[in-house]
Amino acid sequence: MKLPKTFCALMLAATLGGCTSYQKSLYLQHEEVLNESTKGQLYDFRIMPKDELTITVSTTDPEASAPFYRKIGQSKDGGNNSSIGMDGAKLLSYLVDNNGYIDFPVLGMVKVMGLSNRECEALLREKLQPYLKEVPNVTVRTANYKFSVLGEVNRPGTYTTDAEKVTVFEALAQAGDMTLFSIRDDVQLLREDSTGIRKVYHIDLTQANVAQSPYFYLQQNDVIYVKPTQAKVRTNTFNSNASMWITILSVITSVTSLVLALTR
Repeated sequence: MKLPKTFCALMLAATLGGCTSYQKSLYLQHEEVLNESTKGQLYDFRIMPKDELTITVSTTDPEASAPFYRKIGQSKDGGNNSSIGMDGAKLLSYLVDNNGYIDFPVLGMVKVMGLSNRECEALLREKLQPYLKEVPNVTVRTANYKFSVLGEVNRPGTYTTDAEKVTVFEALAQAGDMTLFSIRDDVQLLREDSTGIRKVYHIDLTQANVAQSPYFYLQQNDVIYVKPTQAKVRTNTFNSNASMWITILSVITSVTSLVLALTR
């Protein structure tokens, strides 16, 4: 039996379309690109304006280091005591201002914008050295690192983390991964730089070389938007229209039944 040419063409188009959709749903294709790369770079989180930093300074003599951290002077038993040590205090975070400075006790205004946490620790350690008899132990942590994931993911929302680096895949994992109706080769990333300029960047998660992209690691307050496929939009539109027409038909049927009942 010889099949019509039109039927064969339709079957071929459907097969090719299915293959294309399958390829577009896969992450990290062509991983050989990464194997051939000889350039490696470890990511470091950089401090930006509006970051909140938790900074602790400690020495073998707690009284000597006490002036160099911000605290709420409340003891463990609830009483106020401005001379308590680190164990009885609640630390306050340092807000980085729009010019990249923090107001540090005794030292005054210190510029930290653009530094990694390790570099900030080294800078503060150097500035504190003249005030102490020993090299202090300084720890810097980011207290408000958050990002948002919107669109075709299973759990859209804003997420916070204690980690100093988060990849776009880790962010999507937090949001329950993309749905089957998501566009993976054009994920949008909204980012604001240290000068307040906002830009949208496009990321292709189907290609392995995304791991070499400058947008692979997220920054503070990044927003990831996953666009829906046309099929999802059509489905939602159809469901919405179908619901509307069912409601209209139901009303018409009820009115018609009422009219017929009154005319009998």
